[in-house]
Amino acid sequence: MLFTPLHDRVLVRRIEGDEKTSGGLIIPDTAKEKPQEGEVVSVGAGAKDDAGARIAMDVKAGDKILFGKWSGTEIKIDGEELMIMKESDILGIMA
Repeated sequence: MLFTPLHDRVLVRRIEGDEKTSGGLIIPDTAKEKPQEGEVVSVGAGAKDDAGARIAMDVKAGDKILFGKWSGTEIKIDGEELMIMKESDILGIMA
């Protein structure tokens, strides 16, 4: 299914973190925190300013991003768990 967010929203796929600590201990699923890193799947066209002109988005599909801990809304598309959030919830793009 093709999904395009509206306005300044971004569709994100979480990037799973390590399952072991630096000391080699395996972290069980129940003790893991949800990762705050993701990959942008698709972006909206951008918000509009007071004059009605589009404000360009700073992120694009394929960007690796870091977002806030409580950011976004979890959704399921074609059985895959994704997140949709506003561009302002994104803290930065990782190189």
